[in-house]
Amino acid sequence: MSFPGSGLAKGLAVTLRTMTKRSVTAQYPDVQPDLAPRTRGVIGLFEENCTVCMLCARECPDWCIYIDSHKETVPPAAPGGRERSRNVLDRFAIDFALCMYCGICIEVCPFDALFWSPEFEYAETDIRDLTHERDKLREWMWTVPEPPALDPAAEEPKEIAAARKAADKLAAQQAAEAAAQNENQNENQNQAPDTEEGT
Repeated sequence: MSFPGSGLAKGLAVTLRTMTKRSVTAQYPDVQPDLAPRTRGVIGLFEENCTVCMLCARECPDWCIYIDSHKETVPPAAPGGRERSRNVLDRFAIDFALCMYCGICIEVCPFDALFWSPEFEYAETDIRDLTHERDKLREWMWTVPEPPALDPAAEEPKEIAAARKAADKLAAQQAAEAAAQNENQNENQNQAPDTEEGT
C-alpha cells in the first residue's frame, strides 16, 4: 500500500542519486565516439553490384534516391551466341535532406549494392549540397565494417574481395601507364646523344 507523496519521494531519490554522480562529457570533436557496429550513419554504394533494377528507388518512402541509366549491347560470349543488352548506371544519388534512414533500400536490394556506413560527419551549410552522387557514396563504401565471419576459416567476404580486385586492377593500370611513360622518356634520352654524335 502506497502512502501519499510516495511518487514524489521516489522522484527526488532519483534526482539525489544523479546529483551525487560525476557527470561525464564526451569531448566530441577531439575524441571520436565509439559507435555500435550496426550504426546507421550514411548509405554506401557498391557500384559493381548495382544492376539498375530500381527496386531501391521504387520502395523508398521519401523518394530520395535518383537513378539514371542507359542500355548497352553486349556481344555474344561464344561464337553463334546472341547479343544481350544490359543496364549501365549513369547516376546514383541520394538526397540525405529527405532520407529518414529507414533502411528499406538496403533491405530490398537483391544484389547487395547498398550498405550502412557508420560515417555521420557530412553536414553541409547549404541543404542542396546534401544530395550526394555515386562518387561520394562509393567513398563511404570503404568505411562499411566487415561482416562477422561465419567460421574462423571462412573465405573473405565477396564484397571486399571484389572491391580489392577492382582497386588492384586500377593500381596495375596506373603502374603500367607510369612504366610506359618512363620507357618513352628513356628512349628519348638515349636517342638524343646519338643525334649529337652523328653531327
